[in-house]
Amino acid sequence: MSDTSEKERPERERPEKEQPEKEQPRRRQARGERRIAQLLAAAAQVFCTTGYTAASTNAIAREAGVSPGTLYQFFPNKEAIAIELGDRLMHEMRETYGEALAPVDPATPLEEAIGAAVDRFMAFNTEHPVFFALMHGPDIPGGIAEAHDQLHTTLIDRIEDLLASLLPETSPADVTRTAHVCLGIYKAGLELVLAHEGAERTAYVREVKDVLVRYLEPLVGDRLGRT
Repeated sequence: MSDTSEKERPERERPEKEQPEKEQPRRRQARGERRIAQLLAAAAQVFCTTGYTAASTNAIAREAGVSPGTLYQFFPNKEAIAIELGDRLMHEMRETYGEALAPVDPATPLEEAIGAAVDRFMAFNTEHPVFFALMHGPDIPGGIAEAHDQLHTTLIDRIEDLLASLLPETSPADVTRTAHVCLGIYKAGLELVLAHEGAERTAYVREVKDVLVRYLEPLVGDRLGRT
C-alpha cells in the first residue's frame, strides 16, 4: 500500500508543478499584444505626419521607442504594419456605421437623426485620423485598397437601406444616387474637419450637418419628426 501511495503522489502533484509553465505562454502573448499595439500606435502617428510613402520602419520604431530589430520581430515591413492597422480600424468602422445607420424612429426629427449619425462618424475619424490618411491617400497599399472598396460598398448599401425606408416612393436608382451624394458631402466635410482643431472643427462639423439636412429635407418631407 505504501509503494502505491508513493507512486501516485507525483501524479497528483504534477498539475501544480506544471502550472507556472502554462502561464509563461500567456504572459509572452500578452507582452506581444502590448508591443504590437505600441507599434501600431506609433505607425498611426508616422503615417499621419509623413504619409504612407515617406514613412519608414526606422521612423516607426523610433516613434515607438524600440529598435528596428524589435519591430521586425512582429512585422516584416511597413506594408504589413499598414495592413494590420487598416484591418483593425475597418473592423471598428464597421461597428460604428452599424450603430450610426440603424433604422430611424419616425418620431425623430431629421436634424436629430442626421446629427447623431454624423457625430458617430466624426468621432471615429477624429479619434483615428490615420484612417483617413490611409484610406484616402494617393499611395494606399494594395491590400488596404481592396478592403476599403468592400467597406465603401457596404457603407453605401447601408445608407441606401436607410434612405429607402425614408423615401418609399423613390426609385432605386434615385436612392443610390442620393446615397452617393450624402457620402460625398460627408467625405468632403471630413477633410475640412480634420484640417482644423477646437472651435473651428466644431463649426465645420455643424456645417456638414446643415448641408446634409438642407439636401435631404425636401426629399424626406414630413416622414420624420412625427409623433
